[in-house]
Amino acid sequence: MKTVANATRMATKRPFRVSIEGNIGSGKSTCINFFDKFNNVEKHAEPLNEWRNVNGHNLLGLMYSDLNKWMFTFQHYVLLSRLKIQTSQPSRPGVTVKMFERSVQNSRFCFVENALKHGNIQEAEYHVLSEWFDYTNRHLDISLDLIVYLKTSPQIVWERMMKRGRAEESEIPLEYLQQVHEAYESWLNSPNVGCEVLTIDANRGLDGVKEDLERYTYKILGGNHTN
Repeated sequence: MKTVANATRMATKRPFRVSIEGNIGSGKSTCINFFDKFNNVEKHAEPLNEWRNVNGHNLLGLMYSDLNKWMFTFQHYVLLSRLKIQTSQPSRPGVTVKMFERSVQNSRFCFVENALKHGNIQEAEYHVLSEWFDYTNRHLDISLDLIVYLKTSPQIVWERMMKRGRAEESEIPLEYLQQVHEAYESWLNSPNVGCEVLTIDANRGLDGVKEDLERYTYKILGGNHTN
């Protein structure tokens, strides 16, 4: 049975869209880099440098420094940057799979919902972001074909985050990672997912994750398995 996303993809001949999802420190970048060897895959890491320099303003740093003050501004810009990645045409011929770290759907149904639940945005701000997403969803094809969910425990990703030492993440408490984990679980077990979810146990470390990526490569690439 064809999904709406598959029908749209076939009608428009757009690439197979794969969103790599997971908490901070779950291994999303490692997962994306695993597919470097496939010439038909166009990969998009999270645009951290873009978020760190919006006309000289480090929105990522500002958001982590004061969640209540900057969350709305940050999420509004994140929605825009993810939309550009998700809907842009392939950068070169022969691309049949488009893979990116997190998605427009993630921003709306995971991070925006979490921000409202924990008082980081006001209800009016929540409705602005929701209306923005709804309009986009009605008028543009932002559908996903597969979500690869790197499932982790908050404690493990907090320890990894402390080790890698990104400046903006130094003040993030374990409590926030627990909130994000709960938001992911709520979203990915709801009707708002809209596509198949492949869950990988990312608590096991890089070698274990790579074994699963190898095992599920054909599925992750939508049958477009080309070196």
